[in-house]
Amino acid sequence: MKNIRSYTVLNNGVKMPWLGFGTYKGDAKNSIVEVVKEALKIGYRHIDTASFYNTEEGVGTAIKESGILREEIFLVSKVWNSDQGYEKTLQAFETTIKKLGTNYLDLYLIHWPQPQSKETWKALEKLYKEGRVKAIGVSNFSVKQLKDLIADVEIMPMINQIEFHPQLIQNDLMEFCKNHNIQLEAWSPLMRGKVFEIPLLQELSRKYQKTISQIVLRWDLQIGVVTIPKSTTPARIKENSDIFDFELSKEDINKINALNINFRMGMDPDKVYAGQIINN
Repeated sequence: MKNIRSYTVLNNGVKMPWLGFGTYKGDAKNSIVEVVKEALKIGYRHIDTASFYNTEEGVGTAIKESGILREEIFLVSKVWNSDQGYEKTLQAFETTIKKLGTNYLDLYLIHWPQPQSKETWKALEKLYKEGRVKAIGVSNFSVKQLKDLIADVEIMPMINQIEFHPQLIQNDLMEFCKNHNIQLEAWSPLMRGKVFEIPLLQELSRKYQKTISQIVLRWDLQIGVVTIPKSTTPARIKENSDIFDFELSKEDINKINALNINFRMGMDPDKVYAGQIINN
């Protein structure tokens, strides 16, 4: 992990940058187009979006206007719950790539587990076999939901993108994914700013002369978790990328691990599966 271009290798041989840029919920002051262009200018090459975020068109425009070759960017999107099922997923994919202005994705994910996710997965396998998606995976799947899915798959998921931060580590899920060669990826790694309130992280920030965001993102990488922080502020976007010039001690990693209290910022995947409405 020498720089922002450093990558992990997925179980199918595809290279995925450890550090990505999230695009969930842009704001009115800083359009998603300008924000993503700034991230690309800084050096990010892993961009995460989803149909639910309503940022796909802006991301596509930013990539086009950046002048950076599409092949240099690891582009991710997700199929939303109401679009799940075999045929609907294939249609949703066509809509997504049209909005993004591309003819392929580097990674396509099932956004949340749903009763029809097995049919959705068959659609993802078809897209993968056709070369329209370089890697396929899931998001927000628990151990139980992963076990249920992979019992019938032809192609194993390459990614499980989950809520992951110092207060929600999910050790059983980490162990399961490791044993099945499924790369874990963190969304909301900074707990929507709540990490700044944690005394241990404040202490480590002083010790390493790094910001709390940098401490947490570096922790993600050192424990083998791909991470996708989001920000709309140029200074913060740059700050979040400056995590390759220091290393946390094993002792301090263990201290951060000990912060886990199974606290969720977002929805519980089991409740989403059962049909509860997502409002975050």
